[in-house]
Amino acid sequence: MLHYAVVFFVIALIAAVLGFGGIAASAAGIAKLLFVVFLVMALVSVVMGLIRKR
Repeated sequence: MLHYAVVFFVIALIAAVLGFGGIAASAAGIAKLLFVVFLVMALVSVVMGLIRKR
């Protein structure tokens, strides 16, 4: 999941350099969303791991 966020971030950077503002904004938005989803899933995984150890 983090890989996809990085890929969309790179696409956003390339699109911004080439002057495609709309595409860059969309790709950056997708990258932000995927990164937040990744963080939530990582936190849930850590919490579940701590609960299972008890």
